[in-house]
Amino acid sequence: MRALKTAFLSAALALGLAGTAVAAEGVAIPAQSWPHSGVFGTIDRAAAQRGFQVYRDVCASCHSLELVPIRTLVGIGYNEDQIRAIAADYTIEDGPNDAGDMFDRPGIPADRFPSPFPNDQAARASNNGALPPDLSLMAKARVGGEDYLYAFLTGFKEPPEGVTLMDGMYYNEYFPGHQVGMPNILMPDGVTYADGTEATVEQQARDVSTFLTFVAEPHMDTRKQTGVKVILFLIVFAGMMYAVKRQLWSNVHH
Repeated sequence: MRALKTAFLSAALALGLAGTAVAAEGVAIPAQSWPHSGVFGTIDRAAAQRGFQVYRDVCASCHSLELVPIRTLVGIGYNEDQIRAIAADYTIEDGPNDAGDMFDRPGIPADRFPSPFPNDQAARASNNGALPPDLSLMAKARVGGEDYLYAFLTGFKEPPEGVTLMDGMYYNEYFPGHQVGMPNILMPDGVTYADGTEATVEQQARDVSTFLTFVAEPHMDTRKQTGVKVILFLIVFAGMMYAVKRQLWSNVHH
């Protein structure tokens, strides 16, 4: 029976955490509804593909995905030919060759997404001294996860009366301290979605947050499916063991 109780407690805990409102360093983050939330939730592949488009067209000029192989995109519905075409759009430094020199070549699916800058110093020089963070694990690195990403991307506003921004800083309602070196990069119709979805700021923020959630844990759907199967197995197994116990002790008189 202990295994049965453990299974139910695990499921209840997972369901409870899925709906918990979060906060980041004292800044309340509104909880959003996501198709991948909860025990049975799965990544919205169409949203993740749109989010990849937002990343590629808007975010990739400053932010890298250095831990993510390009072939990971198979998990959101791209086929092998599409992934090869996407990879070929990137230029990858490779080598050394037989002469000891580095050389450039088109990307292949096994390559990781290249950084937009050759090094951190170049990245700082192009961003007023600020180092744009790598986005590979951003959905897990920030308290609030995708809720925080969505809030941050939609939280740029004019500073309230009495608030003075430092030079080169922008006001964001949900960033700790409210002053951030990144400007508001999402504009209405800033991208043209291939599926015809209207590219509002909120839609772009939701889509790219979904994409970054996927790349931070590309096996999340498989893990959830496995977890559900394990819980069901434990429930059935606990019931069987209880029935066996009753059968074995049925003839024993106390």
